[in-house]
Amino acid sequence: MDSAIDIGLARPDEAPVIAAQSRELIEHGLDWRWTPGRLRRAIASNDTNVAAARFDGQLVGFGVMQYLDEEAHLCLLAVLPGWQRRGVGARLVRWLEAAALEAGIGVIRLEARRRNAVARAFYRRLGYEEIMLSTGYYAPHEDAVRFAKDLWLAPPALPPA
Repeated sequence: MDSAIDIGLARPDEAPVIAAQSRELIEHGLDWRWTPGRLRRAIASNDTNVAAARFDGQLVGFGVMQYLDEEAHLCLLAVLPGWQRRGVGARLVRWLEAAALEAGIGVIRLEARRRNAVARAFYRRLGYEEIMLSTGYYAPHEDAVRFAKDLWLAPPALPPA
């Protein structure tokens, strides 16, 4: 784990970088939904957290979580390839989980591509349970696995200081 990583809320000027990373790392092969404009709106929204992981001021990962009445939806999570498997993704998820609990939200849901075994194993390691298969979820030819975690039953570990 890299302790020099700083995690906090994304800034509006980071929206284009986050959008480009989303396009490259998450939305490849799909219609581009998380554009710079949409991300700027998400950053400004009261019902969305856009978390940014930074090293020496440079964005190395991000997560986008939207809040509903009783649960949250982790919409996006990505870490630059050179920073993967160094604890950045887990720290982002823990930061977002802590934010959800602070907001009184105890359940987080998310989706991962069915064929993305690495992402599925990552979420399982963090205590997320595969709850169902959603056929054709991504651009009608790719399935998603839906996950959920009840934070009241399995609270997040405190992020490292």
